[in-house]
Amino acid sequence: MTDFQFFATSPKAMEDILAKELKDLGAKNVKTALAGVAFEGSIESAYKICLWSRIANRVLLTLANFTVNSQEDLYDGIYKVNWFDHMKPDDSFAVSFNAKGSEVINNTHFGALKVKDAIVDQIRKKFNKRPDINLTNPNVRINVYLNRDQATLSLDLSGESLHRRGYRDITIAAPIKENLAAAILYRSGWPEVAKQGGSLIDPMCGSATVLLEAAMIAADYAPGLLHESFGFFKWKKHDTAAWESLLADAEQRKITGLQNMPTIVGFDASRRAVNAALLHIENAALQDYIHVERRDINDASPAASWPQGMVVCNPPYGERLGDKEETAELYRQFGDVLKNQFIHWQAAMIVSDPELGFRIGIRSEKPITFFNGAIECKLLRFAIEEKNFFIPKAKTQQDRIEQVISNQTEEDPHAEMFANRLKKNIKKMAKWLKCEDIHCYRIYDADLPEYAVAIDVYKGNKTWINVQEYQAPRSISPEKANARLSAALNEISTVFNLSKDNIYLKVRSKQKGSEQYEKLSSSESFEIVEEQGARLYVNFENYLDTGLFLDHRPMRLKIQQMAKGKHFLNLFAYTASVSVHAAIGGAASTTSVDMSKTYLAWAQQNMDLNTQESDNYFIHADCMKWLDDTVNQSPLDNTYDIIFLDPPTFSNSKRMEENLSIQEDHADLILNAAELLSDDGVLYFSTNFRHFKLDYDILSDLKVKDISAKSIPDDFSRNPRIHYCWEIKT
Repeated sequence: MTDFQFFATSPKAMEDILAKELKDLGAKNVKTALAGVAFEGSIESAYKICLWSRIANRVLLTLANFTVNSQEDLYDGIYKVNWFDHMKPDDSFAVSFNAKGSEVINNTHFGALKVKDAIVDQIRKKFNKRPDINLTNPNVRINVYLNRDQATLSLDLSGESLHRRGYRDITIAAPIKENLAAAILYRSGWPEVAKQGGSLIDPMCGSATVLLEAAMIAADYAPGLLHESFGFFKWKKHDTAAWESLLADAEQRKITGLQNMPTIVGFDASRRAVNAALLHIENAALQDYIHVERRDINDASPAASWPQGMVVCNPPYGERLGDKEETAELYRQFGDVLKNQFIHWQAAMIVSDPELGFRIGIRSEKPITFFNGAIECKLLRFAIEEKNFFIPKAKTQQDRIEQVISNQTEEDPHAEMFANRLKKNIKKMAKWLKCEDIHCYRIYDADLPEYAVAIDVYKGNKTWINVQEYQAPRSISPEKANARLSAALNEISTVFNLSKDNIYLKVRSKQKGSEQYEKLSSSESFEIVEEQGARLYVNFENYLDTGLFLDHRPMRLKIQQMAKGKHFLNLFAYTASVSVHAAIGGAASTTSVDMSKTYLAWAQQNMDLNTQESDNYFIHADCMKWLDDTVNQSPLDNTYDIIFLDPPTFSNSKRMEENLSIQEDHADLILNAAELLSDDGVLYFSTNFRHFKLDYDILSDLKVKDISAKSIPDDFSRNPRIHYCWEIKT
């Protein structure tokens, strides 16, 4: 039997899991690569992987490898393949083209057109017929990957991405893809627990992705059984007999597996989520094997008859600033539930911020890195045993500082070096700060690798220091890291001549119940600072962020200087400091839109601190939906002369109708926002996602100018990737 060369693609950080899976499915010469795995095998083995892989996105059959030093080389390499071996003259096809490091072709659309031309020209010359291009449902899918000067031409056997199992209603957004859910379950040990008859509970099940993947693993249910079609179905060399044999075997294995299913249960507080979960479970014909009910996280508990097993979930990440405090409290509640209701069970959860995982109060095993879309996440795994429980001792920022200092077990020999660097920075920046009338600024940002902290100074009626510690490298012992942090805190107090009561270490502490939503004027935790004519509330104690992003100072001043007589829109407004500057600059009106009632209340108090004559509007809404609804009004009620768009990197908040991923969604956000610009209006788009790439192709009808370098202030120049910013006009 002839062996062919294949490549199975996967999300980043899943390559090793996919490699093991492929070996178990009979693949030969398996070799991992970035975002995929190369392997050899028969066509039947590739069919089997399409049917059974829970991790792969696509399975590609390599047709040719060739060198590309010119556009003609690409055309010739494609033309040399006998396409009549793979498709009929009247078939339709689609081309996917990707390039990395090529000096010849770096525009994917142009590369795809060149490939298409070569195929069409060859078939038209032989048969005097032109095959159709069908991007949505082609007979044959062709993939070309150009890495520097080496091209790999492949036939896509999978068709639609394999992670789309077929049970999901496409109108219902999901915070996690099916293959990521399967990878989490594999890494958490669910297959072994299921074989032993253990239960699985997802107490925040959402639309049931984790539940369904867990059930399919336990039932030996091939994920490809629900696919309506594969890429090889209309391929000329398709082996129908081999496929039907594999299909019959998978159906029988599923029937056998369903006869001995473990208990699988999901809870969710959202009625909408429960309805979506029930629909997806029914689509997979697993309604007799998965139980879902509406239940708050505090009420999640196993029935006495359920065998001990696993708790697995994908809780909200809290990436949206307005959600962080609520999310932190949710994690604390979840930890209490685990410790009180699930003793001797195992648990696993995926988080984007390990600090939130700390709120659980249970020591985890070594975290495992995954990517949910573009967001790097950590899989935390817990053995729910009393010996692993802990309660963070620090209740306030000052408690945390005292705890760090009291736990110091060794002197730090470089403390004087750190103090000297602080003094040097203070002297260097003094003239600039006075000239620019700056009162809140970054004075130190991990300048010395031994002291990996960021230090921000805030001045109002007194001075406050906000210290953010970076995670120490694995090579640094906890004792040494603590010694350095303790030394840094002591030297900061000495150099600035400040009591430690005025120094805050970045630690998340959550107010309970309604305390979080008190009016600002009644809270002792809020202070007032001044910034270039604006007075603003900041909070060092109760929130993950102070309420003022110092790195956006130039943008606030720029908008203030150009706002006179203009209508200003602030999307994802946070505490609306940008709106305050626009109002001070004489804006005719400001409109601030945010999903958090807490931050909008803060925003209104900020505006009330400042004397201004503009009309100021505050809108409580999901910005994505608000933009859609506003743009679709006919005619538009309002347009804006200046728009500031600074979305979070990612959000899967349950208050949002759809999930937000800035890399995937930024083009739609920008295009919608641009629809609201007046004829001479300007949109400023900013993001702090370090790996962000603006999609210039989709935005080609707009005038886009990168102003990142000019938008970063001198005190953040050590970190030019603190944010990116673009000026956009229609």
